[in-house]
Amino acid sequence: MKKAFLKIKEYLKGVGAEAKRVTWPNKNELWGSTLVVIAFIFILAATTLVCDKVIEGFVKLVHIGA
Repeated sequence: MKKAFLKIKEYLKGVGAEAKRVTWPNKNELWGSTLVVIAFIFILAATTLVCDKVIEGFVKLVHIGA
């Protein structure tokens, strides 16, 4: 049991050491990344809309033909 607590303690020490080495983005980097994410969301939404309309058209064609 004591061995398990020592392993947990060592793990948490490692987590703390890694947390100290984290570099946070500055304001400009954060805005740039945010804009990239928003642009990607709009592109993905447009792609999904186009695919949905194409599939809807095929389903209507099949339904009319049946």
